[in-house]
Amino acid sequence: MSAQDSTRLLIKDLAVHFTGVRAVDDVSLDVRPGEFFSLLGPSGCGKTTLLRTIAGFYRQSAGTIHFNETRIDNVPAHRRDTGMVFQHYAIFPHLDVWQNVAYGLRTRPGTKEEKAERVRAALELVDLTGLERRKPRQLSGGQQQRVAVARAIVIRPRLLLMDEPLANLDAKLRVRLRTDLRTLQKRLGITTIYVTHDQEEALSLSDRIAVMFDGRVHQVGTPEEIYGHPTHRKVAEFVGEGNYLPGSVRAVSGGVATVELVNGGTLRAAVASGSELVGQKVIASFRQHTPRLHAVDDAANANAAHPPLPGTITLRTYLGDTVRYEVELAGGAALASERYFAGGELLNEGDAVSVTVPPEAVTLFDDDGRRVG
Repeated sequence: MSAQDSTRLLIKDLAVHFTGVRAVDDVSLDVRPGEFFSLLGPSGCGKTTLLRTIAGFYRQSAGTIHFNETRIDNVPAHRRDTGMVFQHYAIFPHLDVWQNVAYGLRTRPGTKEEKAERVRAALELVDLTGLERRKPRQLSGGQQQRVAVARAIVIRPRLLLMDEPLANLDAKLRVRLRTDLRTLQKRLGITTIYVTHDQEEALSLSDRIAVMFDGRVHQVGTPEEIYGHPTHRKVAEFVGEGNYLPGSVRAVSGGVATVELVNGGTLRAAVASGSELVGQKVIASFRQHTPRLHAVDDAANANAAHPPLPGTITLRTYLGDTVRYEVELAGGAALASERYFAGGELLNEGDAVSVTVPPEAVTLFDDDGRRVG
């Protein structure tokens, strides 16, 4: 299936209300044909409810859902032509691998031979050839997950819906199966909606991500946009580790805002807006991999485009590939810096350092958490 043959999912003004709870609140999304699209957010944010409403398991309180040009929110779940993979796989313990995968074809048109060929092809795609007669109890967690995926794709769905499918696997297996899922989805070209609370999972798998809180979508973008250019502090805090220093904008010149920090010192932030920012209270945010730590006698401190913040290392944590430093700034504020470690000398706890942050790495948020500038 090519992206040209795949399904576009269009959701407009969708709401799902349970007694006293707005589980999904005014959500609109446009998922492109063949796209791997993730719904990312904390537990209880509405992402699974949204997925199950797309599948037809829940009835919406308002809004519409279209597959291409066809409205489907009034179509029963069994006629929406979606494949579903659940967190707990939901494979039948009394059926073997072949029977589990073939189960979804039992009421579909086609000869016995045609259906058998589709099952064989699905098992080959998920690398389960040779395990056809094993029962679920004879399979590893990763193999059971592959059975669930094969059962979902054997029906050739218009949409593949996946609800935390890797959550019950150990860390190393999750990483390996992430790659397998991404490769399979691109090969098949099926439009895929993937629910997860795992930021790394969403960033590594997705073409685009919708970040949800309290039933609402706060930002939609590519992984690079979500991580590097969050439009709300909630998004920044949920996706990756960051530093957040309060201050106010003292000046704006040449696309750069100078922020005077509450605890002393200044940072510079790249901005698109101008003088209307001057005087505004902001939170200056930057990812933990962006600060550079220099010994106080390092000549790099002379870089005027990156005004240094003096501080002292209070904690060093060696993590193998990376080293994380906790730094107390001169005014009492704290920040963290995590860097790849390729050998050489490490800075030590108690060392006096200067911290520089490039302006393009700094994002400004207002008191309500919205991005400004």
